[in-house]
Amino acid sequence: MPISPARIAAFEILLRVHREDAFASELLHSSRYQALSSPDHRLATEMVMGVLRWGSALDEEIANRSSLRLSKLDPEVLTALRLAAHQLMFLDRIPARAAIHESVELVKRARKSSAVPFANALLRKLASCQPRVAAIDESKTVSDLARSSAHPQWLVERWVQEFGIDTARQICSYDQRVPETSLVIRHNTLAEELRSHGIELAPGRLLASSYRVVRGDLAKLLSGLRGQIAIQDEGSQLIALLLGAGSHMLDCCAAPGGKTRVLAERNPAARVIAAELHPHRARLLRMLVTSPNVRVIVADARTLPITGGFDRVLVDVPCSGTGTLARNPEIKWRLKLEDPGDLQTKQIEILRSAMAQVAPAGRLAYSTCSLEKEENEKVVEEVLSADKSFRLLDCRERLEELTTEGELVWRDLDSLTRGPYLRTVPGVHPCDGFFVAILERA
Repeated sequence: MPISPARIAAFEILLRVHREDAFASELLHSSRYQALSSPDHRLATEMVMGVLRWGSALDEEIANRSSLRLSKLDPEVLTALRLAAHQLMFLDRIPARAAIHESVELVKRARKSSAVPFANALLRKLASCQPRVAAIDESKTVSDLARSSAHPQWLVERWVQEFGIDTARQICSYDQRVPETSLVIRHNTLAEELRSHGIELAPGRLLASSYRVVRGDLAKLLSGLRGQIAIQDEGSQLIALLLGAGSHMLDCCAAPGGKTRVLAERNPAARVIAAELHPHRARLLRMLVTSPNVRVIVADARTLPITGGFDRVLVDVPCSGTGTLARNPEIKWRLKLEDPGDLQTKQIEILRSAMAQVAPAGRLAYSTCSLEKEENEKVVEEVLSADKSFRLLDCRERLEELTTEGELVWRDLDSLTRGPYLRTVPGVHPCDGFFVAILERA
């Protein structure tokens, strides 16, 4: 029996995530896997994301039945074991014999034939009991929560300290679920076109202008509607709206371009410069953002080759990404305890450079998709302590304006703010975790 295309794709992607620090979501949507049928692509996505979300839980069950330490296993063998373990533990509709057989065949295909008897015996042991992960809601302690939700304990400890155990549990639970797909649609007529192709849509939970995909296979339609429709988390859309209207706008760290697109389309008469450090990402940005008022430049945000005078500046800095683990679960296995603090230096440099581009009375939005204080409040406080020409605005005022305009439909504004800052929290809010501070030059 040949190995299914879905399992081959999942195996290849997981190995690349391991070896190259690649992101699974980008690989799944790359040209290499466009030829997969819709059912195979859905299954590959489910397996890849499932293995990455539940990695520590899968490894624990494998280790309990292994005569070898997992660190001694070749990456190809361990990847095949994880794929089978995920199917046995989480995918009830897949027969155990198929999960075991095809994972053993993957070991053979990777030219690790000497490991075939070991893999076959281990997976049969696992199939005999088919363990399930404990319910996250039952977790009472930090260690229980970290174990049952397959998160690094040091990360859960930070969240419990920052948010409390109940909110940390909500974050971990959200991270382990498939997030909703939110859309930005340029023209309302396109929504009807999507519905005609079997895509069931619902209104956004945060924003009136957003749509959610309830049912249907969107993947095959996206390439034909490039520039007219885009997948973008509602929290990400909200960040761009917070900046407000302007005539000369700068997006300092622009790729992949979702926020740039919102800025340009909401301000069609404005000149928008989108800066991106990496040439290949700048090319992707230009493909995805087709608005004629956008100029894309390749530049380091710390040393921008432009001369200021912008009335609106967006600074969405590179960060740890701990607010996006539902979409990028591989991040939690790569991060180290010291990483948020290490990132802070670069974030401060970028913010200071961006502030130099702001015109008198102009505004700047500093944002991250991180839940960590080192990358959020502490960056803003450090920069403002040395530059008295800016003042920190209260994000709530802008949220109230968006509510009055009918744009923001989320009614609990208190939950969206922490002091003067905007902060969305996965599980508390129906989106990724974001932080925003709005600064205004005197």
